[in-house]
Amino acid sequence: MQSYSIRTANPGDLDGARAVMLDTVYRDFGTGYVPRWHGDLVDPGRAYLADRRHTLLVAVDGDGQVVGTGALDSRGPLHPPNPRELAERYPSGETAQVRRLYVRPGHRRRGIARRLVAELVDFAAADGGYRAVYLHTDPAVPGAEAFWRSLGEVVLDEREAPGGGQGIVHFEIPLGRTARV
Repeated sequence: MQSYSIRTANPGDLDGARAVMLDTVYRDFGTGYVPRWHGDLVDPGRAYLADRRHTLLVAVDGDGQVVGTGALDSRGPLHPPNPRELAERYPSGETAQVRRLYVRPGHRRRGIARRLVAELVDFAAADGGYRAVYLHTDPAVPGAEAFWRSLGEVVLDEREAPGGGQGIVHFEIPLGRTARV
């Protein structure tokens, strides 16, 4: 069984992290790069390493290759496109938003994503200024909804809203819940 290390990304990891992220948005999401959704992918160092309240973690295999990513920043969900109630409940500055939790297909189902989330939640708790950890997922991505339901609590399932919204499911992982992760 291959071993993996989880660490804060350094400048030498950014090309590998960007490749994991871009491969995921093209292969798994089928959207490709969409600037209004994926602007952080162009310069993940600026998006996640330049601010002490943000982080980018990488999962590295035994050969030193980046095989997974997980990021966190201090921007809450924006309205629009998200429902106003979410923007009000999870304001920027007080909300740690999990982003870019991706693992290459050949390395999935080995606990990497769960370890990345645990480290991100620990990072948010250590910051001292966050009151919640928020994220959203597209339930059309195989396994995504079940994974997040195993770690967090659904705060809004847009599929249940009139018209179905964007079909996105929004979650909160309470701070201090790392033992469950």
